[in-house]
Amino acid sequence: MAYSFAIFTALTIFHFYLLALTAFSFIVVFAYIYRNPERELNIFEKNSVLSPVDGLVVSIEEIEDAKYIYKVEIDNAYFDIATLRTPFDSTLSRLRVGHGARLSTANSLGKKINENVELVFSDGQSRGMKVKHILKQSLAPFSVYAKEGQKLGQASRYGDMPSGITEMYLPRNFRLSVNVGDKLEASQTLIGYFISVP
Repeated sequence: MAYSFAIFTALTIFHFYLLALTAFSFIVVFAYIYRNPERELNIFEKNSVLSPVDGLVVSIEEIEDAKYIYKVEIDNAYFDIATLRTPFDSTLSRLRVGHGARLSTANSLGKKINENVELVFSDGQSRGMKVKHILKQSLAPFSVYAKEGQKLGQASRYGDMPSGITEMYLPRNFRLSVNVGDKLEASQTLIGYFISVP
């Protein structure tokens, strides 16, 4: 937005009004993509897990893994809100950023080599989950402003993703409450509950 505004100002000063209008349209688009509305936290039962991202559930898989049993894949498009939010009261126990390409996810290599960020949230009581965000074709990179080891409250903001795929890896002690095709809103939609210590 800052670059677009600077270009818009310069073009306006030199009377290139048609190009200035184009630059102004970029300002409007970026302002819409990076809108960051206040959302009231809904009251759910104890041990609830909320969606970390706005988007559409495109797949739910059972996976063979020592720690996780479900993988929920959420598609976040340009016109969904870009803000990422913490799924439950937890500590960010792992943060790994992978720099890479920005290929279309229609490309078979997209999920393997695109820019991504992997986070593990845990509360120290055998409740934890992994979230992986994979950037799609995008004009802007990830912005993650939470730090490893930081304590985060449920629904607190931890970053921005303008367009991407989110993979949530959920443990065996988890009861899932979403289905393929569900439209999710970050910090508003219930993903499910931790039910017991595995």
